[in-house]
Amino acid sequence: MASAGLMLLPSSAAVSNSAPTEATFVQKSTSSTRQLTQFNGFRGTSEFCTVCTRLKSASSLAVSSGFNSSLRASADDNAPSVGRRELLSAVTGLSLGAIVGGSLITGDAKAEIELADWERIPLPVDKGVVLLDLAFVPDEPDHGFLLGTRQTLLETKDGGKSWVPRSIPTGPDEEFNYRLTSVSFLGKEGWISGKPAILLHTTNAGESWERVPLSPRLPGNPVIVKATAENSSEMVTDEGAIYVTSNAGRNWRAAVEETLSATLNRGSSSQISGASYYTGTLGSITRSSDGTYVGVSSRGNFYVTWEPGQRNWQPHNRTSARRIQNMGFRADGGLWLVVRGGGLFFSKGSGVTEEEDPDFVEAKITSRGFGILDVGYRTKDEAWASGGSGTLLRSLDGGKTWVRDKAADNIGANLYSVKFIDEKKGFVIGNDGVLLRYLG
Repeated sequence: MASAGLMLLPSSAAVSNSAPTEATFVQKSTSSTRQLTQFNGFRGTSEFCTVCTRLKSASSLAVSSGFNSSLRASADDNAPSVGRRELLSAVTGLSLGAIVGGSLITGDAKAEIELADWERIPLPVDKGVVLLDLAFVPDEPDHGFLLGTRQTLLETKDGGKSWVPRSIPTGPDEEFNYRLTSVSFLGKEGWISGKPAILLHTTNAGESWERVPLSPRLPGNPVIVKATAENSSEMVTDEGAIYVTSNAGRNWRAAVEETLSATLNRGSSSQISGASYYTGTLGSITRSSDGTYVGVSSRGNFYVTWEPGQRNWQPHNRTSARRIQNMGFRADGGLWLVVRGGGLFFSKGSGVTEEEDPDFVEAKITSRGFGILDVGYRTKDEAWASGGSGTLLRSLDGGKTWVRDKAADNIGANLYSVKFIDEKKGFVIGNDGVLLRYLG
C-alpha cells in the first residue's frame, strides 16, 4: 500500500499548484488534529491536507538514543516547560566540578573519582549544560561531535579524550539558544537537529555546516535525525511526524499519514489508558538499527511503536502501574522499559509486534532509589544502565542481573544516556556537562 506523505518545502520557497514535485502545508480545517499527506503528483491513500493549527505541547520531547534520543526542557533554552532532567538536577545536589569563569572544570573531580571502566572527561562548557547526543564520523573513527542545551556543539579528533567548542550557523535576528538534540553521520555526511526547529547538514565531516530551511508549519520540533544514505535522512518531530528526504533536505516525504494526536483521537486508541483526547507530545523516542521506533507519551501512561511501512503509530498500554520513564531496544531487537521511581523491565520476545502488547519481565536491579534513565548495550550480553545521581550499573547476562558501580555514586550528576559506538568506544552523558568515556 502506498503511504501518504507530505512534501515540505523550505519556508522561503514559493508554492505552485502546477509543480508536480512541490507541496507545502496548507490549511483546510479548523480541527485540532493533523493529517499528513502528499499532493501535486504525490497522492496516497488519503486526500487530507495538513491542518496548520499548532497543538499545545504538554511537555518537552525527550530523545534518547542508542539510537536513543531524549529531549528535555531547559530553563535557558526558552522552552515552554521544564523537563525531567531539570527537575532531577534540582534535587541531586551540587556537581563535583568547580566553576571557574563560568566554565565547568572537571579535572579535580576526575582525579578523585576512580571508575573501573570509565573516565570522566573535562569539557569546556558552562555549568548547567545538559548533554543530549553524540556521534562519530564513520570514515574518521576518532572524529566526533557532542551536543546539548545552550547551543552546545563540541568536536573531538582523538576518540573523545578531548573536546573543543564549535559554533553553528544562526540568523542575525535569532536571540535564543538552540537545544541541539540529535546528530548522525553516514560516511562524511552528517545531520544535526534541534529545538526550536533547526536542521543542519554537512558533507565534509563537519568541517562546515549548512542550515536546511524548514517550514514554519512543521508539526512539532525535529528531535531525531538519522543519516540513511547519500543525501538522505530521516527526521522525527515531537508530535510524531516522520519525514524522509533523498535530496539533502530540499524536499521531504511523510512516512506516516498523520501526527500522533490525530491517530489517537480517531478512536483507535479507545482501549489505551490516557490516549483519549490526547494533545501532548512524545516524552521520548528511540530508533532501532532497522528503522523501528518506540515512543513514550509525555505523561508516561502509554507508549507507541512504528515500523517501516506502517501507515501510523501503533499505541500500547503500559504493563506496570507506574508511569513509563523511557524505552529502547535491546541488542537482540527486544524492548527494555524503565518506569518512574525505579524499575527496569524487558520484553519476553524480540522485536515489536503490532497485534498485541508484548509481555514484560522485571529485572533484578538496585538503583538506590534513583530512577534508571537509559540502557545501552556494548555487546549482546553486556549492557550498562545509567540514572539519577550518578547511578551506573552493568549487566553481563543480557540484563537479567545487575551490579552497581559504587564509585559513580560520587559523580553528583544525572546520567541521562549511554551510547556505545562500538564494543571499544562508549560514552555516558549527563547534566552539568558530565561526560564519561569507556576505558575497556
